[in-house]
Amino acid sequence: MARTETDHLLAMANDIAANLGFQADAETRIADHIQRFWAPRMRRLLLEYAANDGRGLSEVLKKALPKLGQ
Repeated sequence: MARTETDHLLAMANDIAANLGFQADAETRIADHIQRFWAPRMRRLLLEYAANDGRGLSEVLKKALPKLGQ
């Protein structure tokens, strides 16, 4: 089965969360990384996925997403 763009974004976001999730301010660092290095379209797709399904998002990533754009 072919991986979709959303699958790829989900995997990348979870990898970022896994790498930064041990920090005391993990949610802020994760959101900052995504805000700084992801294109607006990529962020929008991730946020839409989280709002509509969200299955597969790590817990720390779920906590970071509301901080995007703040």
